[in-house]
Amino acid sequence: MEKEEALKKGIAYFSFLKSIGIEYVEPAQGDTAVLSPVAKQVERQSENPVAVVDSAETPRTFNLSSLQTEVEACVACGLHKTRNMVVFGTGNPQARIMFVGEAPGEEEDKQGKPFVGRAGNLLTKMIAAIGFKREEVFIANVLKCRPPGNRDPKPDEVAACEHFLIEQIKAVKPVIICALGTHAAQTLLKTDESIGNMRGRLHDYHGVPLIPTYHPSFLLRSPNMKKLAWVDLQMLRDEQIKRMK
Repeated sequence: MEKEEALKKGIAYFSFLKSIGIEYVEPAQGDTAVLSPVAKQVERQSENPVAVVDSAETPRTFNLSSLQTEVEACVACGLHKTRNMVVFGTGNPQARIMFVGEAPGEEEDKQGKPFVGRAGNLLTKMIAAIGFKREEVFIANVLKCRPPGNRDPKPDEVAACEHFLIEQIKAVKPVIICALGTHAAQTLLKTDESIGNMRGRLHDYHGVPLIPTYHPSFLLRSPNMKKLAWVDLQMLRDEQIKRMK
């Protein structure tokens, strides 16, 4: 089974490389991380409640399940009036890597899952290209409800919702975060820098290393930028390996 799993990951890896125009890869000496089965998870405590202090200084405790219940009941901004479903996030509650987008779109609002459709399929391939299954990482958005018409989030909506993302990060304890797209990266890093300037280097988000890269939807429209996204993905893979040692 391990060999079969490694083969599947290898096929996904080279399929993604071929899609961005890379026909040959010179393997680094001793580099088997991409094609190897995912190593055992290190001991974590995400199943245990995480203490959070709200604006009234009242201590509360959350794990992902109780946090999801809290998010689904949220009426802190006007988006609760127009949403169809809350899109909390999906994946491994002990994930090493966390992917964060800006907000749910139309299909995400219908299904209650982040990154579905064509963009979601590409994200799944991107994740596979660095040796992971989609269910082995955690995927979420800054906003948990869809802005009408897929418009950009308003500052008050981000202010009302971002603390949920911070609490998700505290619960999952990823070793690294990947911000997907200009708006997600700008929102998290509190900057108006372009994604072109932000990508290719490490940033910090509440004590967790963060790497910005292009949004899968943008890559579908601009396939020539996939090579740059691949550079970011390799950096993401290498940094998470480094932090697991």
